[in-house]
Amino acid sequence: MPRWIRGAALASLAFALLVLGAALRPLVLPETHTATPILSAVEIGFLQDMTAHHQQALIMVQRLDRNIDPAVLRLTQQLDDTQRLEIGTMLGWLRLANASPVGAHPMAWMHADEAVPHQHSTPIAQADPKQTSGTTMAGMATIAELDALAATRGRDAETLFLQLMFRHHQGGIAMAQAADQLLPSGPVKETARSMIHAQGQEAGLMGVLLAQRGAAPLP
Repeated sequence: MPRWIRGAALASLAFALLVLGAALRPLVLPETHTATPILSAVEIGFLQDMTAHHQQALIMVQRLDRNIDPAVLRLTQQLDDTQRLEIGTMLGWLRLANASPVGAHPMAWMHADEAVPHQHSTPIAQADPKQTSGTTMAGMATIAELDALAATRGRDAETLFLQLMFRHHQGGIAMAQAADQLLPSGPVKETARSMIHAQGQEAGLMGVLLAQRGAAPLP
């Protein structure tokens, strides 16, 4: 057999063995790949807690008497639309990350990154327990306050709703600011910044409506 034919045959055999070896390698030596997490612990915790925070805002809207000033009624509709949309987005991200929609330890994400100073967590961590519903999330109304809102009518209902929602927004803004400081980049960070802006504007309007009624925000 000519030398060049024998050389070509050996080259073909070597190539075939190389291909076969590459194909069998995962079976003989299984490769381990570490999947990159879709969301970080901070992102998951923030989304879980903000979803719960938004859900209470919807409860307040539902419990408010509908026979109220049109300006307040328009505000409630805006709040309902915005927060429902944001809840849907946040739950979608959590499903994508295969994470529970409910956090086991509210606000634990605030301390997930020990490299970041925690001074911004103070407004939330030191929130008055009387203002919460069994969590450490700032601005949350108590069950008694929600029941009082459901039982109140007319202008008194408007005032109580504005006071509760103003405080609720202040807590939500503090949470979003904390997430903004903890997260380096990404869509969750951008959502937190959007919440800071939108809820800041809504809180400003609530402050004006409270002033028109001669009422002050809750402490």
